[in-house]
Amino acid sequence: MATKNGNGDFAGKVAFVTGAANGIGRAAALAFASAGASVVVADVSDERNQETARMVERLGGRACAVRCDVTRGEDVKAALDKAIQAFGRLDIAFNNAGSEQPITRTADITEQEWDRIVGINLRGVFLCMKHEIPLMLKQGGGAIVNASSGAGVKGFAGQAAYAAAKHGVVGLTKAAALDYAPSNIRVNAVCPGIIDTPMMRRFTGGTSEGRERVIAQEPIGRMGKPEEIAAAVVWLCSDAAAFVVGHAMVIDGGQTV
Repeated sequence: MATKNGNGDFAGKVAFVTGAANGIGRAAALAFASAGASVVVADVSDERNQETARMVERLGGRACAVRCDVTRGEDVKAALDKAIQAFGRLDIAFNNAGSEQPITRTADITEQEWDRIVGINLRGVFLCMKHEIPLMLKQGGGAIVNASSGAGVKGFAGQAAYAAAKHGVVGLTKAAALDYAPSNIRVNAVCPGIIDTPMMRRFTGGTSEGRERVIAQEPIGRMGKPEEIAAAVVWLCSDAAAFVVGHAMVIDGGQTV
């Protein structure tokens, strides 16, 4: 199991973060680095992913940037092979890569769009765990956090594909948690609400009206910050969360209450 050492950090640990080029993934990579971990950042966007790696290094951390399309098993395996080549082990994985769905009623979603959303948001998480878990088993344990969503615990109109994929991530997380808890691998999920990220800016159309429309869904009266999700991810991978297994942690300002 990935644990904090006595100084409260992740010194000597290695974290693998997908969707690390911006938003929650970048915030998590920086949070793990700040806590002492070496970080492998993975994304399909080479330029922004390399910038995340440089940000980690500016914090004094060690980083390795790898290109990875999480819908392709060979890409995931190759990225993890590079992680092992760079740092020799894998202790932590945050399977965060995802994509939004434009608001579309269920019967109007094309088969191609359904496959795209489910491919990235659900199949991608499965493929990452499929290749991460054997590496963790070899060294006697680890901690995995999967990115679900508020749409993983309730329905939202116009979001059938996204909600189906994110509900699937919760189910996948719970099943995998039971499979591997006896092997000292903890698997949990986070379910963010409306977070101020590039994905959310695309979803709202980047307009003040769009922002106000989604913020109106938040009882707390604001969007969440990527760093607030990252802090929960780091905690779930720490010794403080050693008894947390198969949990889908909702972090949404009260949106789904």
